[in-house]
Amino acid sequence: MNLYSNIIRPILFQCDPERAHHFAIQTGRLLSQRPILSAISSLYKTQDSRLNTELCGLHFPNPIGLAAGYDKSGEAIPFLESLGFGHIEIGSVSADPSVGNPKPRLFRLPQDEAVVVHYGLQNHGAEIISQRLNHTRHNQPLGINIVKTNRGIDAKPDTEDDIITDYTRSINQLKHCADYLTLNLSCPNTEMGRDFFAEKTHVKRFIDALNALEIPCPVFLKISPLGGVQAIEDILEAVDQATFVSGFTFNLPPGKHVPLTTPKSIWHNMPGAIAGKPVESFINTCITELYNRMDKKRYHIIGSGGVSTAHDAYHKIQLGTSLVQLLTALVYEGPRVVRRINDGLCDLLHRDGFKSISEAVGTGSSKI
Repeated sequence: MNLYSNIIRPILFQCDPERAHHFAIQTGRLLSQRPILSAISSLYKTQDSRLNTELCGLHFPNPIGLAAGYDKSGEAIPFLESLGFGHIEIGSVSADPSVGNPKPRLFRLPQDEAVVVHYGLQNHGAEIISQRLNHTRHNQPLGINIVKTNRGIDAKPDTEDDIITDYTRSINQLKHCADYLTLNLSCPNTEMGRDFFAEKTHVKRFIDALNALEIPCPVFLKISPLGGVQAIEDILEAVDQATFVSGFTFNLPPGKHVPLTTPKSIWHNMPGAIAGKPVESFINTCITELYNRMDKKRYHIIGSGGVSTAHDAYHKIQLGTSLVQLLTALVYEGPRVVRRINDGLCDLLHRDGFKSISEAVGTGSSKI
């Protein structure tokens, strides 16, 4: 019997989703300070050298990581590592603290193994989080996802200078606390009334500002999945001279424009974006297009979106991702999902005759 699916999940699903999430983080925070972590690790970690991944000078014991959005302020890193993840990405973190959007702002769609997310970039702010990380030990690579501060729906619109200054403040505060940074190119409430980074000239100006910061760790850009091939080619052109950019990952598509089984009457008035299984196909198409156009010797892709099985993760790797992240699968499958995926990846590597997970990267990507 699956203890989580049959007993724990039904109990948790009786609670408000955000309250359940908060309970999970606080439990993880308390367990992070206990010697029980070694016992937890022995249950959840897969030890197999075929899963080792070397990327940007970093060693990942396996390619499966926790996506940003779960531990927003870096409160439970040691516990989350003990669940078998090969890396943890916290955030999104902004220059100043943010309370996020009004509640309710997190919703479950069990029929679709999905959630609707409208947190609004809630976090404790770069200064507090950097101080916390200075006293937090971690054994696997730690990523920090950085975003512009959400100052609320009543705040005045942000200018170009406001946006860039906000990012650079966070980067300077956090660049020595992480093994890599992910810059989340998502800007709510801009002066122009649209996505700041949808325009190539703005991306270039942003990159120019980052060049002066001497960031000591690899940098990934979290980009919009909208705009098709043209948007991908624009971002590649914009960062062509930015040698500090190591790769990319895709953000969630805004709104609810992916196929859902759940009746529209249930989710129509829920604010936010879909995360989980329904976005898988859409994001996989974006990964394929990016992989086939990027410089494969220079850039790497971190893939996420709808990963809950070894086959899901392996498919993304074959499409071109070097690392894979999950989040929603923890909600529906529980903590053992990480080990199940890693064990399954070993079986798939054996089936296909690969000696390491790196050999599988891009082997299933369609050619242009």
